[in-house]
Amino acid sequence: MKFIKTKISDVVIIEPKLFGDNRGYFMETFRADKLEAFLGYKINFCQDNESKSRKGVLRGLHYQLQPFTQSKLVRVIKGSVIDVAVDIRKDSPTFGKYVAVELSGENKKQLFIPKGFAHGFLVTSDEAIFTYKVDAYYAPEYERSIRFDDPDIGIDWSFPKEEMLLSEKDKSAPFLSADMGLVL
Repeated sequence: MKFIKTKISDVVIIEPKLFGDNRGYFMETFRADKLEAFLGYKINFCQDNESKSRKGVLRGLHYQLQPFTQSKLVRVIKGSVIDVAVDIRKDSPTFGKYVAVELSGENKKQLFIPKGFAHGFLVTSDEAIFTYKVDAYYAPEYERSIRFDDPDIGIDWSFPKEEMLLSEKDKSAPFLSADMGLVL
């Protein structure tokens, strides 16, 4: 596995080593020992999630408040997405900045998103199957959202806004400046 720091060094791209031949391929998708050695701290993933979405679906930007903040390890099994992590740690020098990475079933890249980040993705293929690990259980009463089109963040989704498909919750999410209890 190859670990690559992004412009926000706490967010990490992981490129697995692919072993392939005429029968197909094999790859390790997760190794706790290697990830923890790279990060310098332990991760205890406790829940796996999967979603299937069609082109134009935007899910996010979501996060959970303490004590249920989550680190995530995300990847796409089928299709492609633009995956985004936004730094919402108030004391961080990169507060309000974001990292965007194309994840696809073809490129096999994964993204590690630590606690203190809002996360979202936009499906750019006809359909995508998206899977991820989290290190804290989903707690709906602690879940919050930030608007996908917050001008202070300025995410370039590279996709026509009028073709995006969002839940009502994500359409009406507050802007980052609303300070939704960010104590991350």
